[in-house]
Amino acid sequence: MIFHDPLALILIGIIPPLIYFYFRRRETSQVLFPSLHALKKLKPSFFQRYRYVLIVLRSSAIALFVIALARPQYGNEQTKVKTEGIDIVLAVDVSGSMLAEDFEIGGRRYNRLYVIKQVVKDFIQKRTNDRLGLVVFAGRAYTQCPMTLDYGMLLQFLEKVEIGMVEDGTAIGSGIGSSVDRLKNTKAKSKVVILLTDGRNNAGEIDPFTAAEIAKTLGIKVYTIGAGTKGLAPFPAIDLFGNTVMRQVKIDIDDDALREIAKITDGKYYRATDTESLKEIYRQIDKLEKTESEVTQYTEYSELFHYFLFPAFGLLLFELGLTKTKLRKIP
Repeated sequence: MIFHDPLALILIGIIPPLIYFYFRRRETSQVLFPSLHALKKLKPSFFQRYRYVLIVLRSSAIALFVIALARPQYGNEQTKVKTEGIDIVLAVDVSGSMLAEDFEIGGRRYNRLYVIKQVVKDFIQKRTNDRLGLVVFAGRAYTQCPMTLDYGMLLQFLEKVEIGMVEDGTAIGSGIGSSVDRLKNTKAKSKVVILLTDGRNNAGEIDPFTAAEIAKTLGIKVYTIGAGTKGLAPFPAIDLFGNTVMRQVKIDIDDDALREIAKITDGKYYRATDTESLKEIYRQIDKLEKTESEVTQYTEYSELFHYFLFPAFGLLLFELGLTKTKLRKIP
């Protein structure tokens, strides 16, 4: 709470002299009687004993009047953000090779898709004013979540992403194409595709380089991420007895193609071989594609004087009522 006219609070200084003169006047007041013997036998009534309540009421009323005069206010500060924002499509590979368990969290192995979902979730939660969309691809690509500012809804769609939800394969060109289709008609000042895959293009009707050229024409940057260890990776398989066992499988990532796609669109190519490097890649992209905002702060004030003014009137009327009735002074 603040005061619009704080200097008015100086008037509270009149209360101490008022109390002083009130009690001094009581001590010097005299009543002429031929004898005080009879009066001394009279016991003071309850109201006579607590007659000083009048000065308490008046002092409180004056204090409340002064506070109301100073115009107490409550400020509600708000921040207004003006920004054009960035539109980002997260394109995630959900092909069968993403089952490889060569990533760790807390010392425990998880498959690539599980870890990627956790890292992407963290990336989403750090954005503030940007529209995000989600595209998944394997043998073909489709939009899992359209462009949105509702990050809660986007995270729900991300949780539902699973391997096997699309026929198997790695259609990198289709993934880029679907992402570009989501971005082509938006009015954002910057448009970005973050494409993550662990394989080589072997499906789809769109060539990855053709898709990259289209993205370049539309002013869309493509950041590509190759996910997976180099060499052999542990991959779950079913043995003759129906048990799940881990076998070492080599999964080929087309680094050259992903690097060329990023180069065509003025983006960057990153290689993630473990969980920490994957997190660092998304942190770097997060810094590169931050929204620059113009922030304007303003404060709205609510007047509070009536919360003091009305009680002051109430106390004043109460004092006046007591003065004319129970605490009436004679003469």
